[in-house]
Amino acid sequence: MSANLKKLNPQPVWAHFATLCEIPRASYHEAALIEHLKQWALEYGIESTVDAAGNLILRKQASAGYEASSGVILQGHLDMVCQVNSGTIHDFLRDPLNVSVQEGWVVAENTTLGADNGIGVALALAALEEPGLIHPALEVLLTVNEESGMDGARGLLPGTLQGKTLINLDTEEWGLFYLGCAGGVDVEVHHDCEQENLPAEKALLKLEVSGLCGGHSGIDIHLGRGNAIKLLSEALLELSESAAFRLLEMKGGTARNAIPREAYAIISLPAADVVRIEEQLRQRYEAWQMHFWQVDPNLSLSIKHLLDCENSPSSAVSGGGRDRLLGFLGAAANGVACISEDFSGVTDTSVNLGVVSLEQGVFKATFKVRSLHDQRASELADKLITDAAVFALSALKHGAYPAWTPNPSSELLALCQQVYSKEFGQAASSQVIHAGLECGLLAASHPHLEMISFGPDIRGAHAPGERVKIESVADCYTLLKAVLQALATK
Repeated sequence: MSANLKKLNPQPVWAHFATLCEIPRASYHEAALIEHLKQWALEYGIESTVDAAGNLILRKQASAGYEASSGVILQGHLDMVCQVNSGTIHDFLRDPLNVSVQEGWVVAENTTLGADNGIGVALALAALEEPGLIHPALEVLLTVNEESGMDGARGLLPGTLQGKTLINLDTEEWGLFYLGCAGGVDVEVHHDCEQENLPAEKALLKLEVSGLCGGHSGIDIHLGRGNAIKLLSEALLELSESAAFRLLEMKGGTARNAIPREAYAIISLPAADVVRIEEQLRQRYEAWQMHFWQVDPNLSLSIKHLLDCENSPSSAVSGGGRDRLLGFLGAAANGVACISEDFSGVTDTSVNLGVVSLEQGVFKATFKVRSLHDQRASELADKLITDAAVFALSALKHGAYPAWTPNPSSELLALCQQVYSKEFGQAASSQVIHAGLECGLLAASHPHLEMISFGPDIRGAHAPGERVKIESVADCYTLLKAVLQALATK
């Protein structure tokens, strides 16, 4: 794998990305990668420090003759979202990624690739070692735990960064300069369910929704893809109207910021009702197929009969508890809440039901709320909490981070657009993104910064099959070097 990537151009970028694919870097587990990069920095005479939040900061003096230029910060995050297809064995804490080159793209077929944000990190590292590059004083801020709550950016102390300009390398649409992003907040729902004994004469069924595309809960939320948790809840809620089943277990999704691709539930019911239930579920599945045939063509609903053995659970959620859980999951908001009034085609506010679990009577659900307006995110989170209370469930919000407010009059934008036009012979557009970049938090701790974000073409972030377009990585590196030279010489 490494040999294949290292043959790609620009070689310095792909060599660094190959290393990132070899060293596991799940959130909260970036230490081995940081140690490797500190040794690399030492070999190149680049200063490295790790701050109190665990972020790695690399510093390089300005090119000779350009010491008077204002310093520039290149910024990305070290961790990645860890998702794997059902049936694929991969340990994200130990195993290197299985990556291939396919028709102009670098792809991880059965896991996430970590191009979000490994490519941005690789671009910054390559710029630090680029021979002959004219540049201002450089700081490279590589944050930790971005995907799990932006802990690194949240913990960055004011005054840590000395540069005046920040280039974030964590966006995924080549040819666009990003000037703003959504803020967000998490909502956690919890309930200890009343349980009751199961009758001796019962059938156990495992219902599983799978085969969905999933994706990034920010940049893919507008595509209308199925949410496995919501679909399973919909089917169970419909069954509850006509069948006296009991809910034993439920699980779906693995990350609040990924649209869940799989979910299952284990239910018990009188054996005499099984045939009728299976027919009802078959009709529900056919309705889903008609609705999602374009966006989720591999959607599947399976029904598995479980053997009643000594290890079978003896209790389940009570009938009233079942109705509360399913009622809440059915009523809870999910998907796009509204479209931006200021940026055509951009989602303004959304929510993703990312994770749910019910084990031994303990129910938990996690939502990711995003908005270009902090007040709207807070209001939608509050509504989820109110909806939970209606069904006698406890909920709270936490982990809020601010939106990055766009500045269309930015001098940095004008300079980047001029450089882009010169290098590629066409104009670049500006946009905001319905995803949570760290720029909002960095602006809070370092309000003097002028910021912009750009990156290569990445598709399928936060889901297995994630890929990055090779040609766009080369273009992105060309642009980055040209922008740094322009900032040094302006």
